[in-house]
Amino acid sequence: MPRLTVKSVSKLDKLGMYCDGQGLYLRVGAGGSKSWVLRTLVHGRRQELGLGSASLVSLAEAREKSQELRKIARSGGDPKASRDKARMLTFEDAARAKLKELEPTWRSVGHGKRWISSLEAYVFPFIGDRQIQTLGTADVLTALSPIWVSKNDTARRVKQRMSVIFDWAKGKGHYTSENPVNGVDRVLPPVKKRTEHMPAMPWAAVPSFFADLGARDGVSAGCLSFLILTCVRSNEARGARWEEIQGDVWEIPADRMKANTIHRVPLCSGALEVLDRVRGLDSELIFPSPQRDPRNPARQMSDTVFKRLQGRMERDGFTTHGFRSSFRDWCSESANADREVAEAALAHAFGNKVEQAYARSDLFERRRSLMNAWGRFVTGQAGSVVELMRV
Repeated sequence: MPRLTVKSVSKLDKLGMYCDGQGLYLRVGAGGSKSWVLRTLVHGRRQELGLGSASLVSLAEAREKSQELRKIARSGGDPKASRDKARMLTFEDAARAKLKELEPTWRSVGHGKRWISSLEAYVFPFIGDRQIQTLGTADVLTALSPIWVSKNDTARRVKQRMSVIFDWAKGKGHYTSENPVNGVDRVLPPVKKRTEHMPAMPWAAVPSFFADLGARDGVSAGCLSFLILTCVRSNEARGARWEEIQGDVWEIPADRMKANTIHRVPLCSGALEVLDRVRGLDSELIFPSPQRDPRNPARQMSDTVFKRLQGRMERDGFTTHGFRSSFRDWCSESANADREVAEAALAHAFGNKVEQAYARSDLFERRRSLMNAWGRFVTGQAGSVVELMRV
């Protein structure tokens, strides 16, 4: 018997069951009503599953749905239970279920909070309470369109997270169609991406700022001083632990590094002096938060601590992360340092993939010379003379 066609489906009007093959039937009822039915074996027993009205579900969609349900039956599952479960699961339910799976793989609780908060702000108000099986590309566009141009970076992150959720739902049997996020870029308007750099303090102004910082006794001031002298990222400095310090070397473990690779930092005399000033505040954290309950272990300072410090100092026009750029500009314009050494000091990979494959050294001794020179400059020991060096 030939398979059904779109034309034959529209013309059939006599009561009966019309086979399309592989257990899929078109049922024509009284009054010309038409619906899709799948007949399949579940645990050795014949089961009949309704797939929806032919006026709402196309022939191609009915075939796709029946194929998904047959796969579940062949693998020993119950396609009816899977289908009913999918009908009850909302997009928000799916998002939170996926979040629970992802949380153990992330290095910080904050990442999980940002992940779900972006969906709470831009997606859940539109489709959060909708059954995920009912959603399509148009619904994805409804959520993304309002922020695609005005907040493009955020919108792209939200889009990626929505795609992950639909992939999860499909893999769990809650969503039977193609991921509706695929291809939305072709519908959304093109947005020219602009590169925006973190505002940075000019390298020549760093010694003056460092001197002002040194006049303050707070933990945040000490941590920022240490950050400037070591050129690390904010979370790496705030999370520094005494067990990571071995003499004049700070070894940051891979799980606290952005590149997920151990990073050894040579400590100049200025950085060692900062450590001496804060020694004894806590047995584990080098820069513990001053806000703590004596009954509980010390906790890491928040990521806003330096911005608040900057406000108290009445200094603006730069960011904490920008001190890494200040260092990099100093390397090029003053120290005349080799590019690969300067990039290694920032824990950046340099060169193409072939170069990276063969460059196994972390250039530690050359970085030590560079960081000592930077320390002398920052602390004012280099005076006003430009220090030329090749390391």
